[in-house]
Amino acid sequence: MTVSIKRHFCRSTNHLTSVWVATVFLAGCATQAPPVIVKELPQSALSQKNAQQAVVNAVPSAPTLKRKIALGRISNETNYGQSLLRDNVGDPLGKQVTDLLSKALTETGAFIVFERPDVSRLQAESNLTGAKLNLIGVDALVIGSLTEFGRKTIGQSGFASASKKQVAFAKVDFRLVDVSTGRIFFSASGAGETSTESASTFGFGSTAGYDGTLNDSAIRQAVSEAANKLSTELASRPWQTYFLSAEQGRYYIAGGKSQGLSPGMVFSVQTLGEKIKSPQTGFDITLPGHEIAQFRVDSNFGDSDVTEGSAGSIVSGSIQGFRLDQLVVRLKGAS
Repeated sequence: MTVSIKRHFCRSTNHLTSVWVATVFLAGCATQAPPVIVKELPQSALSQKNAQQAVVNAVPSAPTLKRKIALGRISNETNYGQSLLRDNVGDPLGKQVTDLLSKALTETGAFIVFERPDVSRLQAESNLTGAKLNLIGVDALVIGSLTEFGRKTIGQSGFASASKKQVAFAKVDFRLVDVSTGRIFFSASGAGETSTESASTFGFGSTAGYDGTLNDSAIRQAVSEAANKLSTELASRPWQTYFLSAEQGRYYIAGGKSQGLSPGMVFSVQTLGEKIKSPQTGFDITLPGHEIAQFRVDSNFGDSDVTEGSAGSIVSGSIQGFRLDQLVVRLKGAS
């Protein structure tokens, strides 16, 4: 009788052990982690791009004259990517930041972007074709660098699970320079961070190797954030343009249809103000000008945003006695 009870107890114990093992195995399968997902900062590249466009559309009724921006020296100042075999005409990361910034500023629709780092190559190309390279003056020069860049891997492990997280981080710093004085009048920074996560339970789950696209995504986010700040600063500066020519009471100004000017719009014609050298700083200071007339747009001409202009007439006041290069055309109310 005792032997029979022992055999029954052993069979029951083996059965319970098998059930426990099966349950754990099924639980491991049931908790399989989802595929690798790339995580971005709350301010994604798309949201930053939309913010840039919102700056341009903030005042729909006002003309949005495209500012002329030149991209100057933008370099990689981190230890990442530095080697003796680096390209003689520039480092790859510096070029990548330049290209991303050029794209971001162009997509806002508020800038005409010129490449200054590659001006020597443009000159060489023009020499091959016999064409003259016409370098246009700009409103501001952008210089800057990639100041922080790196990656790290964070791992965690438990009794039956393990996880690994890859993180890439980048930071850029840009400065706006007044091309007439060389003075830095604005600076902006941008940061970006992206990551991927992988997890497994009892060996089941997602796995992830080295993901090189995280680097590009982090740099893109950093550049987009900084470009948004540059756009906001330049959009806050007074819109203005200049006279091109005059004949028989008809006047021509730079800026046309694609820049927001349309027939019937009226602008303030102001003097530029006298330039005086400051004994304190040594810089030339332009004294405030004053309004002397109002200009009305009658028609537009030209076929691109760099060749367009507008023709119009003086509807009040007078510009007699002033040279055209002594005057500036601004939005009414701007000074």
